[in-house]
Amino acid sequence: MPKFCANLTMLFNEVPFMERFAAAAKAGFKGVEYLFPYEYDKNALVDVLNQHQLTQVLHNLPAGNWAGGERGIACHPRRETEFREGVERTIEYATALGCKQVNCLAGIRPTRLDPINARETFINNLQYAAPKFREAGIKLLIEPINTRDIPGFFLNYSQQALDIIKAVGSDNLFLQYDIYHMQIMEGDLARGIEANLALIPHMQLADNPGRHEPGSGEINFPFLFRHIDRIGYQGWIGCEYKPATTTAAGLGWIKPWLAAA
Repeated sequence: MPKFCANLTMLFNEVPFMERFAAAAKAGFKGVEYLFPYEYDKNALVDVLNQHQLTQVLHNLPAGNWAGGERGIACHPRRETEFREGVERTIEYATALGCKQVNCLAGIRPTRLDPINARETFINNLQYAAPKFREAGIKLLIEPINTRDIPGFFLNYSQQALDIIKAVGSDNLFLQYDIYHMQIMEGDLARGIEANLALIPHMQLADNPGRHEPGSGEINFPFLFRHIDRIGYQGWIGCEYKPATTTAAGLGWIKPWLAAA
């Protein structure tokens, strides 16, 4: 049975961030994810997770100047020191939160940077990070993202990610499969998930077009959920979508799954 976690960056925006944990638990979620924990005191996050008996499923490594438009720095040369500091900070937070997997955003390739150099930098950074996270008992993930929502993002396709994972050569590097992004870039979702299941410890979802809740667009989620269950996927599925109206009004799609779980 698929396990769904609430992405608190996108869901329950009707209330301040620290109140979204309670809202997620009240809605029936047992796990949460969000982009970044670093602006919050980690002990306060631990307290609110424990208070509502929630699992911290995932968060990202620091991603540079997010407010300034950066979406990760892992493919950026000459920022290796900043990246490595981010690895240490991520381990500190993930360990405190009991978070067993983190996502490394590749970043937007600088306009004048050759793609080959960007790939080499990304691989070198992952080769540094993967064993560090293994020592801490944390899985390291990388995520392809569509070129429409984030133009210029370096990592866009499953096969591109798989090739990078192979080049890194670590047994602690995995594919984060975002159903929304891959529907835009690749389609053929059921086959793609099944073919790469061994390397997918985490998925995320939103419907297309619009990035709203399942049932609002073209993806056949009931079929896909049954397929994911049939092939034996054991990880979480992060609900990383923009509610078309309010979060509560758009949760009808998930209620049967939460009740069954």
